[in-house]
Amino acid sequence: MGGILLLFGVAVYSSVRISLLNQIDATLKTTATDILPNVVVDTQGELAALSSPAFEFSADVFVQVWGRNNILRSASRNVERLNQPLDSAGLQSPEPVFRDIILSTELGEAHLRVLTVPLELGDRPVGAIQAAASLAVVDATQRALIIVLVIAVVLSMGIAGVASWVSTQQALAPLQSVTDTALQITRADDLSRRIPYHGPPGDEVGQLITAFNQTLSRLENLFHTQRRFLADVGHELRTPLTVIKGNVDLMRRMNVTDEESMGSIENEVDRLTRLVGDLLLLAQAESGRLPMQVGSVELDTLLLDVMQQMNVLARDRLKLKLGNIDQVLVCGDKDKLKQVLVNLIGNAIHYTPAGGEVIIGVDKADGRARITIQDNGPGIPVQDLPYIFERFYRGEKARTRSRDGRKGFGLGLSIAYWIVRNHEGVIEVDSKVGEGTTFRVFLPLGKEPCGEEAREEKI
Repeated sequence: MGGILLLFGVAVYSSVRISLLNQIDATLKTTATDILPNVVVDTQGELAALSSPAFEFSADVFVQVWGRNNILRSASRNVERLNQPLDSAGLQSPEPVFRDIILSTELGEAHLRVLTVPLELGDRPVGAIQAAASLAVVDATQRALIIVLVIAVVLSMGIAGVASWVSTQQALAPLQSVTDTALQITRADDLSRRIPYHGPPGDEVGQLITAFNQTLSRLENLFHTQRRFLADVGHELRTPLTVIKGNVDLMRRMNVTDEESMGSIENEVDRLTRLVGDLLLLAQAESGRLPMQVGSVELDTLLLDVMQQMNVLARDRLKLKLGNIDQVLVCGDKDKLKQVLVNLIGNAIHYTPAGGEVIIGVDKADGRARITIQDNGPGIPVQDLPYIFERFYRGEKARTRSRDGRKGFGLGLSIAYWIVRNHEGVIEVDSKVGEGTTFRVFLPLGKEPCGEEAREEKI
């Protein structure tokens, strides 16, 4: 602000000075022009003034006519007693020249603007005309202007400083609230707190606080999810480890290797291996670094293969039926898509009571491939539907109690969800308690060839 006002003041000061000097210069030029017709050269080559002994001009203009050898030939009445040149250095100039000079006289010093016009007869100089005007008014005006500008700059900067301080305090007050709340959250580890804001939500501060509160909400959810995940992983690991430890203790007390105990240990180790493998797969899928061998996949053929395997799991307990089936081609990882089908169909078989049925189909809908898996089991409660794709989510009223006494959805649905996401697809679920559940998987249709096949064809 100070720099801008300083530049503005310099510009105003310079403009006023230049404007006043231009007016004075114009007056001096007019005066010199009016003098010329009244100045003649006599037969001896000396200057003489027709209006002798002095010229009549404005009281603010001083005129002198100088002949050869710096002899004063005539002067205006207001300087007729002045025997020295108005501008001694100007008399030596071969060209018309304007000069600001300080003239010292018996009455004091005078600040003058002097125009010196040399006079020539042919190529021979014969004298000069000097016209001057006082710069007292200009100096007074400049002094007054400087005072006004300094006062204006000081007042403006003061007002601007106070206004800036007030507005900054008002603008930063919500940000201080953000800082205080963030520090309190950090010290107390309380992610449930939110930052209050009473201003308009659409301004910059309101948007910042809204974004910060949304971030806190997500962090709170992630924190609770992580804590629940650690508890669930600990629960899942404790059972097989307990079985392994119990069998090892039994064999140590008996001092003999028991085949049944070894088989139980082997089963539990396999279970732990599958759990760790599923966790690693899920971590890769959630981070978007899931390794995939992309190629053309015929979903109808893949579905029939999976159904043949799932018939062994269903046995005579329920019916596994084939619904609508169409030839559908997608680009994807065949093994990963097979895992999606196995997880979803196995989940449906697991939770469908004896005598029920699971209907599986694949077709095209809205320009996408659609896989449908429908069962007539107990269904999923409405309050559980938003969370069924979370790792180890366990509803209070899960679809049914599994045969091993545990409730929930484990990792299968979460793995299926992220595999579909990594294939740029969508998985949806509709369910009504007591009527059954329907899972739908939508995948982009593929064009043959794709993936590695397409790269090989380009080569």
